[in-house]
Amino acid sequence: MITTESKEARLPATIAGMLSRSAPPQYPTPAEGLAITELGHGFLGHAAGAAALSRDGEAACLAWGTPRFDDAALQQLAEQQGIAAAWLAAFRTHGAQAAAHVGGRFAVALADGQTLHLAVDRFGTYPLCYAADTERCAFANRAEAVPGERREVDPQAIFDYLYFHVIPAPRTIFQGVQRLPAAHVLSWRGGVQEVVPYWTPRFAPDPHRDLEASKAEFLDIVERSVAREAAHGTIGAFLSGGTDSSTVSGMLCKVFGKPAQTYSIGFDASGYDEMEYARLASRHFGTEHHEYYVTPDDLLEAIPKVAAHYDQPFGNSSGAPAWVCVRRAHADGITHMLAGDGGDELFGGNARYAKQKVFGLYERVPGLVRRGLLEPVLGLPGMGGMTLTRKAASYVEQAKVPLPDRLDMYNLLLRLGFDTVFEPSFLSRVATDAPLQAQRRTWERSAGASLLDRMLAFDWKYTLADNDLPKVIGTADLAGVSVSFPLLADELIAFSLTLPEEWKLRGQTLRWFFKEALRGFLPDEIISKKKHGFGLPFGVWAGRHDGLRELTRDALNGLKQRGIVQPAFIDDLVGRLLPSHPGYYGEMVWILVVLELWLRAHAPEYGL
Repeated sequence: MITTESKEARLPATIAGMLSRSAPPQYPTPAEGLAITELGHGFLGHAAGAAALSRDGEAACLAWGTPRFDDAALQQLAEQQGIAAAWLAAFRTHGAQAAAHVGGRFAVALADGQTLHLAVDRFGTYPLCYAADTERCAFANRAEAVPGERREVDPQAIFDYLYFHVIPAPRTIFQGVQRLPAAHVLSWRGGVQEVVPYWTPRFAPDPHRDLEASKAEFLDIVERSVAREAAHGTIGAFLSGGTDSSTVSGMLCKVFGKPAQTYSIGFDASGYDEMEYARLASRHFGTEHHEYYVTPDDLLEAIPKVAAHYDQPFGNSSGAPAWVCVRRAHADGITHMLAGDGGDELFGGNARYAKQKVFGLYERVPGLVRRGLLEPVLGLPGMGGMTLTRKAASYVEQAKVPLPDRLDMYNLLLRLGFDTVFEPSFLSRVATDAPLQAQRRTWERSAGASLLDRMLAFDWKYTLADNDLPKVIGTADLAGVSVSFPLLADELIAFSLTLPEEWKLRGQTLRWFFKEALRGFLPDEIISKKKHGFGLPFGVWAGRHDGLRELTRDALNGLKQRGIVQPAFIDDLVGRLLPSHPGYYGEMVWILVVLELWLRAHAPEYGL
């Protein structure tokens, strides 16, 4: 018989104490000796946050999140006895593939006899990190909390961070510690580990789909998803004025039957503000809207806090202003926020999809024409002097580079040059081609799908799972608020996999179907507006605001001492490059500052 232990009465005291806190969960390190419980035969797990524990004889299960079980009996068991009890039953039925029968957001660790299974949801929104060898497998929901010996910072992870601005799974900042990739399960038994995907997106476009019926189905799925995510807590929604956040906010008003609480932030800097569209959406749906303009002084407080909060360097520059936004919602009593992330990556909304489609046309030109005529002619001396031929030569130069390599052609590290940026001794300890090799492996997993769908699947990892979702989740957690993503509902993912490619990208029109389905629901101005993105004017402000200039100077001077980046490059970056193009080079300054602030908080002796 499966039994669920009371979270307050029967869990180990350290875990129960953490569950009972009203403040946001804190994540102690193993050295503090908190919240470490032994599962089964020597498996060590660190259960921070809202973890549930259930035991059944030799088996023990730790579970996080809000999983939804395909099996109605298991879902009923989860509602009656808790998610950990349902997971125990699911593993007994399906073994290592139990997670393939579960949706929603989750992480789970199950020790059964001599075997340990770890699994995370399709986008890794509840992370699990682990360290495995022939003797044991230890895990935690933060990299620095994995039980074991003192962890050393991995130079390769630092290189990956400066390349991607995040550290993509499975690598973490610490040597010997891995992060379980999204939609993967780890099985460890007797010193042997296996990490495999339990779910891979399978695109199956249906050319016979009826457009009007598909629109109605889409709207119904979105409404039901918003209703499900808004069922508990005091609810608010991010509202940037884009189609995604506006859709979620509008559906929230419809579900509630009254004005929803919406939150926007702006920047008083030319080219960085979309507040007018947020106001337009708010008026259209009648939300109770809260807006705030982030100031440089806000960033002085936010940057060190946000940088230190993550369990590894995390350089998405919209994280700091996102925290400012969520903190204001928390001050108003909001306990749970709905975010609009996912619409672009499910339905074809990023500008690079249209751009790469144009480059893809070159592959249709017969190889003999490409190699025997176009490329030799456009490469002749003097052909770059005329505007038309210069553009043609640039097009061919990019088009002949295969994907995913072509996506990195504008990577700032590549354009600056590794030898210019890094210390030689640091470069000698890393594989500079590792990021590209990892991207190629990810790209190959979607072989057989169309060009657009392969880009979508690629972004489900690198844009969503490794970057945008951790940004929202991490900053919300720091503010003491939980968050969910209605546009990443399992039903909506399944629906998107069946859409014809031309419904996602029609000509050069991004996410055509998404916009058509929402026509009449969203204001026309929001549907037709150009995609703006959510940028932070850090480079502009760092050159004008005394406090940010001092924070930047202090952090970069500290980073000069660590043997990672050449001091001469840092001086040139701040003294020449940043003033000439603050919007462009500000991002490089940002990720270097965040790296130094993270090292000060978590590995102060590194490189010194």
